[in-house]
Amino acid sequence: MNSSLPAAADPASTSRNRLLLVVYTAAIFTSALLLFSVQPLFTKMVLPRLGGSPAVWSVAMVFFQSLLLGGYAYAHYLMQLRSRIWPVAIHLALLALALLTLPLSIAAGWGEPPSSGYAFWLLGLFAVSIGLPFFALAANNPLLQAWFVRTGHPQGHDPYFLYASSNIGSFLALLSYPVLLEPMFSLHTQNMIWTGGYGLLILLIAGCGVLLLRSPAFVFVADAADEVDAPAPTRALAARWIFLAAVPSGLLIAVTAHISTDVAAAPLLWVLPLSLYLLTWVLVFQSRPLLPHKWMLLLQPLAIAGVIVLLAVGGEQNLLLTLGGHLLCFFIIAMACHGELAQARPAAKYLTGYYVALSFGGMVGGLFAGLIAPFTFSWIAEYPILVALAVLCRPSSEERLHHWNRWYWPLLAIVAFVLIAISYSSGKTFTWVDDKRVYVISVIAVLGMILALLARADRLKLLAVTLLALALIRFYPSDDGRVETVRSFFGVHKIVVTPNGQYHVLMHGTTIHGAEKFLNDDGTPVTGRPEPISYYHKDGGIGQAITALRARKGALLRVAVIGLGSGTLACASQPGEDWKFFEIDQSMVDTARDPKYFNFIQRCEPDMKPVIGDARLTFAREPDGVYDLIIVDAYSSDAIPIHLATEEAMEIYKEKLAPQGAVVMHVSNRHLELASVVVGIADANDLKSWVFNEDSGRDSEYIFSTNVVISAREPADIGTLASSDKWALTEAADNQRVWTDDYSNVLGAVWRRLRDGEN
Repeated sequence: MNSSLPAAADPASTSRNRLLLVVYTAAIFTSALLLFSVQPLFTKMVLPRLGGSPAVWSVAMVFFQSLLLGGYAYAHYLMQLRSRIWPVAIHLALLALALLTLPLSIAAGWGEPPSSGYAFWLLGLFAVSIGLPFFALAANNPLLQAWFVRTGHPQGHDPYFLYASSNIGSFLALLSYPVLLEPMFSLHTQNMIWTGGYGLLILLIAGCGVLLLRSPAFVFVADAADEVDAPAPTRALAARWIFLAAVPSGLLIAVTAHISTDVAAAPLLWVLPLSLYLLTWVLVFQSRPLLPHKWMLLLQPLAIAGVIVLLAVGGEQNLLLTLGGHLLCFFIIAMACHGELAQARPAAKYLTGYYVALSFGGMVGGLFAGLIAPFTFSWIAEYPILVALAVLCRPSSEERLHHWNRWYWPLLAIVAFVLIAISYSSGKTFTWVDDKRVYVISVIAVLGMILALLARADRLKLLAVTLLALALIRFYPSDDGRVETVRSFFGVHKIVVTPNGQYHVLMHGTTIHGAEKFLNDDGTPVTGRPEPISYYHKDGGIGQAITALRARKGALLRVAVIGLGSGTLACASQPGEDWKFFEIDQSMVDTARDPKYFNFIQRCEPDMKPVIGDARLTFAREPDGVYDLIIVDAYSSDAIPIHLATEEAMEIYKEKLAPQGAVVMHVSNRHLELASVVVGIADANDLKSWVFNEDSGRDSEYIFSTNVVISAREPADIGTLASSDKWALTEAADNQRVWTDDYSNVLGAVWRRLRDGEN
């Protein structure tokens, strides 16, 4: 391309080159800012349709990656036109057409999801609602870079620095969403700001088009002639591009699902992995990379070992360990993969085709982790699978220490055989290995990787170590007792039978959703009506509220329960009472009904017919003024879905209450402080609130501490609770903004929990 520079030097002054650089950089930066801020913005608008499930974000990522491929392919074929006028005119027309569909909104007719096929319904909703503006935005990055090449700018021979500018914009957009946009602005205001930015972008791209058309024609010809000799990428190279892009893309969705399982389906957590993902693109396309690629290749096996150790530890991990560990390892793995892509980038002539391959790989990875895996596996197998595939993203290398390398496979086979054989045995050896499972797996993963690196072993040997360590996690699971898993769109639920068979426990991630005692302490079967335990024991907050409301009324209660879980609350009812349950996940209903798992429904409410669907939609159809008690116990793992804890949600609950009724919201949570949120939304609806937070001290009996808020019109409505020293009448905080359907602040809830702890 250097031969075109002298030709461009005479007509193109320094000021013109500076203007070109500023306008094109600003357009690409703004486009990326809009492209990646619309993702958490619109997905948050959609969340209430499906109960705040983290899977909404996974499906959204599949949609965005697929449309990104469409945009890149459109840009690629548009630049095959030999005219410079037609690409500019066509793209500006597309942008103007997309502007007519703004501001963003959920398309008419897509208000309520079907009873099944949620993922495909979501894809349709996204396509109809924001497909056109997102498609237009998706094409901007490769299209504007191709235009920049043809302007004759001195840096046009290597336009990949503009890709870094694009990813900086994306990175800033994602980080600013949970830190600035979400806490400061309502969804409506965010939408208006985004629409205004889209209008500004059209002006910037029009400016880019004008600068391209005003560029001397011979510059374009010289560019084309200069690149005739550039070798075309081989099919093998294109396939490697796709693979290198697919693995970190799929890993992005897998790690996001993993870390959001135990916190909340909220943009705060969605954007952290995606921000790091984009940051890797920024760093690898720097002319002088801040983090050299050889460092990342050296650290990648250790990062893979780190993921294995974190998966082996399992159980309860604090928020910082969960986020920090998985995100750091993900960042290093993605840096190594994307660094390989940057090393293999082609000449500028093949730029748009290169981006098509990258986006196609991104879509393939997203499809696997977001759509195929949930329907194929009963547990989150995609995370370890993609971690293992990341090993194959390493470049081939020449081995050293050949004398030691020849013993590698026999030694690894012996270790694998011994450890797997022990897992099928019993006795002291198995007990010791099982007790030390984390240390054993960690030694295999970390030491195996270090030895392989020292010997410069090929990637197949590294893959073998990875597969062995991951297999040992399955052979020596962290859960005590027998485990069965049930997977649906709404997550993976585990039914754990304790080693002695005394308890059956329902879990989502590391969060317990319910438990039932099957055997007495003497080993005899429990007979009769099961006792509610876990969070629903009669001495806990929910149990006390039910007892107090029943005593205050002096008659049978009419109760609505949002969230079924294991069906424990079915046994909190009394004969003759009217209890109605609302549940979004049919697989949860099937699990709770199955007597091999739990007996609550079978023995206490055998005729129960739960209402299936998101409670914000289904409960709103209930008649007004009929329920004595409404219990909101709908978990998205360790947090209630945000849209069930807003001012508008509480307004619906209040409308359904009988004259002296009350709303009980279960807000026990390790990571988010939600009691003050509930107090605030109740106060906004002229309800008074009392907070219960007590540690039962009976965890070994599966009777846990609970944090519960009860809200009512008057103190008399909640009976003896109003005068109990265990229930604190709590005023809404003046300095805390009320959560609404248009505004929530997850970061604030996380900060309050970190500041105040769980007490």
